[in-house]
Amino acid sequence: MVALATPASSAAPAPSAPIRLNQIGLLPDGPKRALLPDAATAPLRWTLADARGATVASGETIVIGDDAASGEHLHLIDFGGFTGRGEGFRLHVGARESRPFAVQPGLYAPLKHAALNYFYQSRAGTPIEARYAGGDRWARPAGHPHEIVTCVAGTDEQGNRWPGCANSYDVTGGWYDAGDHGKYVVNGGIALWTLLDLYERGQRWKAPPFADGSAALPEAGNGTSDLLDEARWEMNFLLAMQAPAGTTMAVVPDVARAAKGLAPVPTDVSGMAFHKVADEHWTALPMPPQDDPERRVLFPPSTAATLNLAATAAQCARIWRTIDPAFSARCLDAAQRAFAAAEAHPDIYPVADFTGSGGYGDGALADEFYWAAAELFVTTGAPHYRAAIEASPFFRGPQAGEFGWPTTATLGTIALATLPSALPAADRVRLGKAIVAAADGFLSDEARVGYRIPYDPPAYPWGSNSNLLNRAILLALAGDITGKPAYRDGVIDAMDYILGRNPLDRSFVSGFGARPMTQPHHRFWAHAADAALPPPPPGVLSGGPNSSSRRADEIGAAMGPCAPQRCWADDWRAFSMNEVAINWNAPLVWVAAWLDAHG
Repeated sequence: MVALATPASSAAPAPSAPIRLNQIGLLPDGPKRALLPDAATAPLRWTLADARGATVASGETIVIGDDAASGEHLHLIDFGGFTGRGEGFRLHVGARESRPFAVQPGLYAPLKHAALNYFYQSRAGTPIEARYAGGDRWARPAGHPHEIVTCVAGTDEQGNRWPGCANSYDVTGGWYDAGDHGKYVVNGGIALWTLLDLYERGQRWKAPPFADGSAALPEAGNGTSDLLDEARWEMNFLLAMQAPAGTTMAVVPDVARAAKGLAPVPTDVSGMAFHKVADEHWTALPMPPQDDPERRVLFPPSTAATLNLAATAAQCARIWRTIDPAFSARCLDAAQRAFAAAEAHPDIYPVADFTGSGGYGDGALADEFYWAAAELFVTTGAPHYRAAIEASPFFRGPQAGEFGWPTTATLGTIALATLPSALPAADRVRLGKAIVAAADGFLSDEARVGYRIPYDPPAYPWGSNSNLLNRAILLALAGDITGKPAYRDGVIDAMDYILGRNPLDRSFVSGFGARPMTQPHHRFWAHAADAALPPPPPGVLSGGPNSSSRRADEIGAAMGPCAPQRCWADDWRAFSMNEVAINWNAPLVWVAAWLDAHG
């Protein structure tokens, strides 16, 4: 079992350094870039010194100039030609110097393990033990054990009345979604997909990630990959969220958003997935999950949740086929029933508008249908699923791109292009080219951004860091498909930004770097709000800068004008900028593991 990194601290961060670079170090055979804000319009002389102070490389900065994303006038220090290794290197530009940094392999192994441990510590329904969580401070009793719940009932925020349901359902387990105690099938789906995709992809690597016994988990040593042990915790929860045969519930079809005057209709929802289970009202902050005083309620099924179940259960069926045939068969049955239920009810949206949890509403479901059909086709080769994918515009004119929980078509393209299946080779090549084209677009973005990252949105949205890391996944896949090093360089550039090469000179990952995030918006990792509670464990990713909706919280509202990359605060109250979430940490695990294997 690999030990976790140094515990995160709630203390004030170290002073900012004038030269910004990745705070955990640089890989010997990767790009080596640092950024310097400086008003000079001519190149500046830089030197690289080793731990003894001897100059080992030198050159001139590249003047980037004014950069809209950071609000700075920037100079690029590119020392990629340096091939030395070691610790204690420093960059100098005149009297300014960087912090000491390492150039060595193996930098991402601690990060991938800490990032995966986030999921263990986010488990619901089981005690979190100090020996797996990194110490006593993070141990806690089980949150929401024996979670047997019934359906939400009463009048919602729009004035619509929901009748509830007669039955109760056992939905114990799964992962808490984010800073709250909600458990959502939609967001759980993409987080689970990311971990399962990493497992499938990693089987082709020289050393597959998270071999049995390598992670800090209760299941370590059971003969199964630790990555699958963690993924199975969530898979079991998603399976429990499937409505059994004969389930009738009040739902509202054909309405894609919350509205007044809805008339829920009793409907046979057998095989569909309940949208979420959550608190009846928002809990206060802080609030350890074991102390949650709110009543837990189950929300009606949605087509989006049902398709998330179908897609991930199809992954489960093929992955566990030889590992645990009985579990594989259970997953395949659930996936097939879910897809059939979604086809029978293609337009049931999550419109029960109650406080206490996130909505995760999605008004366009063609992408989820394509994704789920693709996963089922890869698993089964059945003509019905092939017909479904071939009828989809996402297959006929493939365009891959940045993905997320509401935009999942690219996940289907990834499965069809990169995994063995009955799809003709010509189609797999065509879909692979769409992935490469998307990656090329990201590299074009990088050339325009001062901090040289493959991300150039008009405004930085909620969870911008996860968007960047999902782009890094596509860059990594393009590198795997083509073998071209430029895509790997783009992955490294994305991680450099996450770990400190940004205008804030902050690592957005707790416990990693000289200036890590320390105050996430979280109800248990809330030392800044209550000294009796712990800071975040190592490996927790902040959502990151948010220039589009930061005023949703009091900290964002109080901030003055800010360049997009600067609209961030390390403050536990800043939920629009500093929340954490399973769908954000999952790509951190994926990318860190890929870099560890390819570094």
